[in-house]
Amino acid sequence: MATPPKMSARNLDFYYGDFKALHSVSMDITANQVTALIGPSGCGKSTFLRCLNRMNDLIDIARVEGELTLDGQDIYKTGMDVVELRRRVGMVFQKPNPFPKTIFENVAYGLRVNGISDNAFIARQVEKSLKQAALWTEVKDRLHTNALGLSGGQQQRLCIARALAVEPEILLMDEPASALDPIATQKIEELIHELKTDLTIIIVTHSMQQAARVSDTTAFFYMGKLIEMDQTETIFTRPANKQTEDYITGRFG
Repeated sequence: MATPPKMSARNLDFYYGDFKALHSVSMDITANQVTALIGPSGCGKSTFLRCLNRMNDLIDIARVEGELTLDGQDIYKTGMDVVELRRRVGMVFQKPNPFPKTIFENVAYGLRVNGISDNAFIARQVEKSLKQAALWTEVKDRLHTNALGLSGGQQQRLCIARALAVEPEILLMDEPASALDPIATQKIEELIHELKTDLTIIIVTHSMQQAARVSDTTAFFYMGKLIEMDQTETIFTRPANKQTEDYITGRFG
């Protein structure tokens, strides 16, 4: 029997006021895999990503139609606990955004917001999360210094550790390496490979090479529509759709 998808979209439409940004998107996201969302700028990738943890709720004129489920439960249904949803579906943004606090307090932040006050537990989670984010050895002797003193790549891994501390099931990554140098980018990509053992990861990327390196499944968006979704190797070697092939081979985008 096939394993049910971790998340599913069915006929998902998204509007900014009168502008329709997503058109009837349907896809299944498999647990413990990396799904890459690719396509030219303004094609709806990040909008779709933000629908997955209702980050778009923060925009007054935003409206969603259709169905989006997490473990079979519609996340847009009345009564859904959005705070709990965002704990289960964490997010890492394009630019590192550490708080002007210590490294320790950055990682502990989500735990404290969720009402956890056991200092020993918090300390264990901070260490565990920094290890998961491959940052512990670099910062263990300066946990109580300001996080803004870290390099860009370290700041991004700190933001990943902050997201991991509340033990999400899914991690959304919106171009997490686009502002980083090649060495820092490689560390983030290695981290993505390691994390999918425990997590489901959905990543928006403009880099075809990155999508090919890190993902199991790739979805190609164009003008707000999901054009094609398949195993990454299939998308990059024998796409079914000519638009997908044209984009991947650099004919447009």
